[in-house]
Parts: sequence; structure tokens; C-alpha cells
Amino acid sequence: MTSVPLSTRPARECKPLFGWLFAVAVLAVIGVYIRAIYFTPLEALQGAAQKIFYLHLPAWLAAYIGVGITALMSIVYLWLHDERADRLAEASAEVALIFLTVGLTTGPLWGHAIWGTWWAWWDLRLTLTLFLWFVVAAYLILRGAAEDPAMRARYSAVLGILGALLIPFIHLSVYFSDARLHPMPVVLKPSAPSLPPEMLTTLLLAFGAFTLLCFALIRARYLLGERRDALAELEMERDL
Repeated sequence: MTSVPLSTRPARECKPLFGWLFAVAVLAVIGVYIRAIYFTPLEALQGAAQKIFYLHLPAWLAAYIGVGITALMSIVYLWLHDERADRLAEASAEVALIFLTVGLTTGPLWGHAIWGTWWAWWDLRLTLTLFLWFVVAAYLILRGAAEDPAMRARYSAVLGILGALLIPFIHLSVYFSDARLHPMPVVLKPSAPSLPPEMLTTLLLAFGAFTLLCFALIRARYLLGERRDALAELEMERDL
């Protein structure tokens, strides 16, 4: 069998990692934070520290999107054994871990300014979100440790699905115990968000910007995975 160099393969296999979607996402994020810093009013009690809100919550939304896509693609892989689904699950998990780290970093910064403490293990939401971080990290470690591709995809798929099951418990954790630092839902209240219109608009714009950024990073990581797998295939062909 004659190997085709990667550089001469069809152009669709050599798409740029960061295209127009990434550029739009970056500009959207910049625009949102110009609005948040200079044109969104300060919260009366929290002051400037409340501005972390516009980074903290959108980061968690992006993390949940990444974890959700990982779980969905893991189910697709277990059902169809499609390598593309496994590759997309891996890409989404890596991006999710980035946003989980952002959320777990900005949370204590905000909490220390408002609550006077960096961390409280008895706060169920804090503990569960840290557990989710470890589950996603374990997913990626497992992928690096397992050598057999089929076994790696199968075992990591199970872990990816289990990670997504934590998300509803994280969201509802404030209802499970009165001993908590996190308040009851402010944005996702059953009645209506208890935010002034200016703050709510900025937050919704931040949600949109981070969603775009999440998808742009997942796309870039997926294309990188395609190139990695293509190179591995070429190396195998040369060894035959």
C-alpha cells in the first residue's frame, strides 16, 4: 500500500486549527469584558469583586457544555463504535477541564472577597465541583495510560458518562443542605432572575461569548486529534 503524505492529502483534512469561529469568540469575549468592567454597574454590597461573576458563571456553563458533549459522544461511541465520536469526546473533555479549572480558580477568589474564606468542604456545591474536576482529569489520564485504542475508548466512555451525571447534583446541591456558602439560584430562579437588567444582559452576553469560545476550542482540539491519528496511521503503514 502506498502512503500518501499528510501535506498532499485533501484540503479538508488540513483545516486550520483556529478559524473564523475562534476569532469571533475571542472578539466576543473581549467585548463582553469591556462592557462588564466599564459599562456594567457595581453591585451595591459586593463592589468590584462581583465582576468575577461574569467570568465565573460563564466558565461553568462552558465546562458543563464540554462535559455534556463528552458524555453524549461517549454514548454514541459505545453504540456505534465510531472513532470520530471518541475523538470528539476526548476533545470536549480537554476543553471542559480548562473551563473547570477557571471556575474552580475564580470561585475561591470571589468567595474570599465576599465570604471571607477560600474554601469550605461542607459546601456541597464546592465539593461536588471539585469531584467533577477529578473525574474529567481521570478521564484524560485514563486515555493516556491505556495503549489499546478500543479499550481506551470504551473505558473512558464509561467515565465520561459518569462525569455528566454529576451536573444535575451540582446545580441542585443548594437545595440539599442549609449549611452552604452558595446562595439559592439567582439567574435560574423558577420565577425570574433577580438581577438588574444591565447585569443580566452582560451575563447573557458572557454566556454567549463563552459558548462560542468553548465550541471553537473543541473544534480546534478535534482537528488536532485528527492530525495526530493520521500521523499515527502513516507511521503504522511505514512499519508494515
